[in-house]
Amino acid sequence: MMILDAQNLTRTYALENREITILNDVSLSVFPGEFLVIQGNSGSGKTTLLTLLSGLDRPTSGRIFIRNREITHLSEDEMAPFRNRTFGFVFQSFHLVPALNALENVMFPAELSGNRHAREKAEALLGRVGLTARRHHFPHQLSGGEKQRAAICRALVNEPDILFADEPTGNLDTENSGAILSLLLDLRKERGATLILVTHSAEIAAMADRRLVLRDGEIADGTTP
Repeated sequence: MMILDAQNLTRTYALENREITILNDVSLSVFPGEFLVIQGNSGSGKTTLLTLLSGLDRPTSGRIFIRNREITHLSEDEMAPFRNRTFGFVFQSFHLVPALNALENVMFPAELSGNRHAREKAEALLGRVGLTARRHHFPHQLSGGEKQRAAICRALVNEPDILFADEPTGNLDTENSGAILSLLLDLRKERGATLILVTHSAEIAAMADRRLVLRDGEIADGTTP
């Protein structure tokens, strides 16, 4: 059974007196545990596709199913808890909450979902990525690599079915990029999560189970199983 099925997704925006199409009739299916890479030039629609698939934005037309449940028309009150339980997010710019320390940042999604073991789970993840000694440090006290490791822990604390990553190594140097990618792939295997990752990197794409290339808002290369 597919974990994610997107059908004929189109996303348009109104700009002054005209309509801009960012995605045009994109369909794809993803299986549980799969590692899918989405590639394309700037402006090709990669990030827009990721935000639609993850429920952070809604398509202008088309349908999205997660484990056969359509999420396209869920209200935000319905979508927010579903998103928190089902998806994890890793962004290029980390998006850690400045006023929370590393441990509190990782705990946050678990606390939102009412998990009584939020602290225990967060501390275990931070230990797994070598941040135990830094758990009480705030984001401005962490290096770029440490911030991204904390962000990965936050993405995994609710044991999501699908992990979405948007250029997760884009702001890191080569050494940290390699470490972060290895960490993502190791944790994905350990937890059996599906990984959908946007990247410009050919090296990262070569590690994926499947690659999807967007050009001008449409699928230019890649197959839907």
